[in-house]
Amino acid sequence: MSGAALGIEIVVVFFLALFLLHRYGDFRKQQRMVLFGTLLAWYLCFLIVFILPLDVSTTIYKQCKIDHEEHAPVPSVSPLPSNHTTANTSVTPTKSAPKPCYKPWSYIPDGIMPVFWRVVYWTSQCLTWLLLPFMQSYARSGGFSITGKIKTALIENAIYYGTYLLIFGSLLIYVAVHPEWHLSWYELQTIGITAANTWGLFLLVLLLGYGLVEIPRSYWNASRHGHLLIKTYFKASKLMTEKADAEENLEDVMEEVRKVSESIKYNHPLRKYIDTILRKCPVDYQEKMGRNMDDYEDFDDKQTTYPSEKSLVKLHKQVIYAVQRHNRTRVQWQILLQQAIHLEDVAKNETSSTHQFVHSFPSSEPAGWFSRYVYTPTVEWYWECLLKRWSYRLLSVVLTLFSVAVVWSECTFFSTRPVLSLFAVFIQLAERDYNYLYIEMACFITIFFLCTCVYSTVFRIRVFNYYYLASHHQTDAYSLQFSGMLFCRLTPPLCLNFLGLIHMDSAISHQQKEQTAYTSIMGSMRVLSFIANGFYIYYPMLIVILCIATYFSLGTRCLNLLGFQQFMGDSEMTSDLIDEGKELIRREKRKRQRVEDGENRRREWKERYGNQREEYAARNRSSHEMKETSYSDGVNSSSSRQAKYSRSGSRAERDRIELLQDAEPLDFNAETLTDDPLDTESGRHAGGRYLSMSSSRSRIFDDV
Repeated sequence: MSGAALGIEIVVVFFLALFLLHRYGDFRKQQRMVLFGTLLAWYLCFLIVFILPLDVSTTIYKQCKIDHEEHAPVPSVSPLPSNHTTANTSVTPTKSAPKPCYKPWSYIPDGIMPVFWRVVYWTSQCLTWLLLPFMQSYARSGGFSITGKIKTALIENAIYYGTYLLIFGSLLIYVAVHPEWHLSWYELQTIGITAANTWGLFLLVLLLGYGLVEIPRSYWNASRHGHLLIKTYFKASKLMTEKADAEENLEDVMEEVRKVSESIKYNHPLRKYIDTILRKCPVDYQEKMGRNMDDYEDFDDKQTTYPSEKSLVKLHKQVIYAVQRHNRTRVQWQILLQQAIHLEDVAKNETSSTHQFVHSFPSSEPAGWFSRYVYTPTVEWYWECLLKRWSYRLLSVVLTLFSVAVVWSECTFFSTRPVLSLFAVFIQLAERDYNYLYIEMACFITIFFLCTCVYSTVFRIRVFNYYYLASHHQTDAYSLQFSGMLFCRLTPPLCLNFLGLIHMDSAISHQQKEQTAYTSIMGSMRVLSFIANGFYIYYPMLIVILCIATYFSLGTRCLNLLGFQQFMGDSEMTSDLIDEGKELIRREKRKRQRVEDGENRRREWKERYGNQREEYAARNRSSHEMKETSYSDGVNSSSSRQAKYSRSGSRAERDRIELLQDAEPLDFNAETLTDDPLDTESGRHAGGRYLSMSSSRSRIFDDV
């Protein structure tokens, strides 16, 4: 199994990153470069999280071998008397032999992990500090060519990259004027890694403090169906406002595109740019502009009101943003509407005595074998109305205990004697028995919980409309790449913080123990002792204050005071938005109910009278054939002959048929036309004539 676990996890993590990218990105519409950069960033970060427990177990095994070598019995030779001629030696053990070392099932051979971590770390750092910022500007650029997009991206990132060069150059000059420092390339590299990890740790504690409280609380609130329904109404009101704003913005942008498209004709040099912009517009707007455009009119060379290429680039960028925002809000509204209807169904079914879950709008798709045999309406009722609530509450309690353990360990992980960090205690207890499977599982669960708290905050956070991760393929390219940058900057300090919690980082624990391969590539933090002994130890204690602030929703209250509507139970504005959202959901339900009723009526009429329509159409065709024969005979014999045909069936039956199909006139006698073409025997006076019929039948058949 040597190295097999590493290979399996590499493959599994790749498909995990690919699944998440498919959920948030759009493989068909977004650029391949954007998708590849985001996938690579997410993949490398998830890889660090999944492989680090294997590195910990391998390091513990190496430490065990070192301890065995130090405690190995050393032969001692006793002094011989002078009259003895033969050697008399005796071996005396100095210390008791420790337990034998067992190689872990996931042991990774020497030399693999350092190279692996070095490739993964430096690739992720190049992505987050160099490539992804450039790719962000490239994706957001409204240029019409690759060269134009690259030029725009370089100009936008000139200050960004210039700041890095200025800091690095200042550092080199400072080292050059102080020859007593004698900093080598390895030490400069360590300083750069330390600076990046310090920035990441600063942001990490902020996000972790929010996630440690918000994730358990979100699951607890999810078990309260009434609270969840009210919050959904609140979201519906805010989302409808955003949706209306997005539609208005799209209308304004499309109006500007229409004006530009009408001013620049087909033979204008800038027309190719207009065509590129039109291809990014919605289909209905493209059709409108295509109908209104007169391509046969030449442009006037003397006219000077044509837009410039720079203004078209700006317009192209606005179109991309407006269309993306409009599509996102439209899809989110449908998803939120479905959630609100489902929560209302749960509230109605909770008082059901039949214990059968009934949906307000059943799915039109046929039920699969899972719904028919496993997830039946009875099972669905017990899960939605009873078991789901208690499952979420139990999960919330477990996550709360994990959060308390993390907060305690973050405040006490620097203490090695006695060991106060709970995670260090668990790992050391398993290390005594060399239970590598327990060590790997404990490490994986701990680091997975930390990553969940941090990454979920990254997915939930929203910076106005510039950064927002929306599921169901609605995330734009800028937000995808920005999330990749955050992941690459947060994951290395997160892993170092985890190693500090379990006392596997000697720079913090100050223990002479075997270093993990991941810690070895980070370099010795003793180069910057004030960071290793100060910032890395005391700054994580700030997490206590952040957790308290999150628990009392201080950030939400501050945003509410600044004018950003937040869900506050004791706010009058929140109550008004909840009522507005409830009315919006009720209106959408009535609209959906009318559509569904109309479809049911059409389906019912089709099933009831479908056969009669077919019979009626067949009789209609045969009657036309008979009339043509009768007309030809009448022309040859006498022009005054008239043809009348009777119809079988009752009057009510023919009325029902007429609702489904427009009846054609069956009696072509102009003198006896009636309003009811199906009732030729009624004798009523004709209220009108078809435009295709003439007063004299002989004129129709003059050529016969």
